[in-house]
Amino acid sequence: MENKQEILELLRRVAAGSVKPEDALLHLKEEPFEDLGYAKVDFHRSVRQGTSEVIYGAGKTPEQIAGIAEAMGKRGCRNVLITRFSQEAAEYVGARVPLDYHSQPRVGIAFPGERRSVGRIVVATGGTSDLPVAEEAALTAEVLGNRVERLYDVGVAGLHRLLSHLDTLMRARVVVAVAGMEGALASVIGGLVDCPVIAVPTSVGYGASFGGLAALLSMLNSCASGCSVVNIDNGFGAGFLASRINQMEGWEKTGR
Repeated sequence: MENKQEILELLRRVAAGSVKPEDALLHLKEEPFEDLGYAKVDFHRSVRQGTSEVIYGAGKTPEQIAGIAEAMGKRGCRNVLITRFSQEAAEYVGARVPLDYHSQPRVGIAFPGERRSVGRIVVATGGTSDLPVAEEAALTAEVLGNRVERLYDVGVAGLHRLLSHLDTLMRARVVVAVAGMEGALASVIGGLVDCPVIAVPTSVGYGASFGGLAALLSMLNSCASGCSVVNIDNGFGAGFLASRINQMEGWEKTGR
């Protein structure tokens, strides 16, 4: 599996004369995707976006998840993220490919290996009930090569818990604020830090929370500048976006 750094290294070797242009062209002309019938596995995702394709497990059979993961593993993909799949499906997949499964966020990492740990992303939650979504965000960011610090159960019902960690928040490059109920945590954090805040509304709450809609609307209407909002329970989307922001300083090293 190629990534931008590997392709740049290949081009440098061509420029240095250690690799023939014809050989480099053949290497780059490898089939960009594989058609498995039920899925077209995108092997050039990391070339375009810097990260391998992520397998969304919900709605897929264990056999389909395993088949996609196996195809990616054969092409050299490592730390393949699989989201939203059950313990039972993970047991089936884990029997066919190396798998590190986390049951609380229902996230798996196929072909786990070494990865970078750069910058600092803080993932904070309003309460313990928000942990499944928060861990999805945290694990996504870690798999994508970021250093993650967790601040859990620091919601506005006991604001002193959050304020005791101001040093951690103020050192962050990005903060992911995960909260249900009225979703006030993102606004509070947004008023304390000088970095982007990604708000994640969760479906945690009583009847009038409307399955996370109340938190979503509160976060969208935040008066704190610098807050963006992802969809309800979308920990993966928040972790992915946080990774992009956290690693922006490295773009000049890849020619951007």
